[in-house]
Amino acid sequence: MEEKEKVPVSIITLVVGIVVTIISVWLGQNHGLLPEQASKQAPLVDSFFNVMFTIATALFLVVEGTIVFCVIKFRRRKGDDGDGDPFKENLPLEIFWTAIPSIIVIGLGVYSVDVYREMGGFEPAGITVAHHGSSHQQVAQVSGAALAAPLIADAEAMESEAVATTKVETKYGLGPSPAQGAKPADVVVDITGIQYGWLMNYPDSGVFAGELHIPVNKDIQINLSANDVIHAFWIPAFRLKQDAIPGKDTQLRFVATKTGEYPVYCAELCGAYHGAMRTRVIVETQEEYEAWIAENTMAQEQQLNQAVAVNTADLSDSDYLSPYASEMGIDSEALNQIAPTYH
Repeated sequence: MEEKEKVPVSIITLVVGIVVTIISVWLGQNHGLLPEQASKQAPLVDSFFNVMFTIATALFLVVEGTIVFCVIKFRRRKGDDGDGDPFKENLPLEIFWTAIPSIIVIGLGVYSVDVYREMGGFEPAGITVAHHGSSHQQVAQVSGAALAAPLIADAEAMESEAVATTKVETKYGLGPSPAQGAKPADVVVDITGIQYGWLMNYPDSGVFAGELHIPVNKDIQINLSANDVIHAFWIPAFRLKQDAIPGKDTQLRFVATKTGEYPVYCAELCGAYHGAMRTRVIVETQEEYEAWIAENTMAQEQQLNQAVAVNTADLSDSDYLSPYASEMGIDSEALNQIAPTYH
């Protein structure tokens, strides 16, 4: 009786490789794990993520498929009480499974550096910073739907205080992309993280808010800082996340491509109420953005005339946080237990 002709191992390997490649590439492009893209930087990050997901899927299928195949193929048959076949080292195989991961890691490293460069990671150049005399007054009212955090300002000293020193500081983060070069940003916003909120300051217009308003398709520069502990400013839809570090300025530079409202989170554990440190970024048309700036400029000029500056050093922790308790959903018992260091 003639034995059946076996399919060559090389043919089986080729077919399995083609099937694994097709499945991996399809899943890498259709995984649906990422939120909506809403910035020019998002496609760069997503492309890199898709490549990593494709490679990870292929590795998973190969490794797990090999395990399942071996469990079935080399299982102990009924009545077989003998020892398994002895195996020795296989130098070509060891070289193969060492070289392939090395090539993959090096390739992903080079790709990630290119994405970082395109996003402006090598371009947050030194900036000139004007340092004013210290001011520890707090204006009691802040516009914005989200938790705004207290304003650190002295209403009377804002206009008359002279610049004491000027020096150059280096910013870390994402600056202008190579295509933008050294062009100044269309909109600059200074954002300060403080337990547990984000304070948005538009220096060109003097507007303060607790939510970020920006025009669509404009170059936006975010200057980040923190007053107490490390925070992380994260906009998932923009694929951007940057730490806000006390005593060290950081920066984000991006272009929003879709109008709408997108959540902003703190992605660094910053205290007991870290989970409530959220706000939103509202991407508007240029006309809507200008109208919002004009409306808030007028409103805050009126509030400034009526605002009473108070010294935060004279306030108890309960009094300090009480204006924001209702917005954060904190009851009086929990409020009295909070003792953040703001001063």
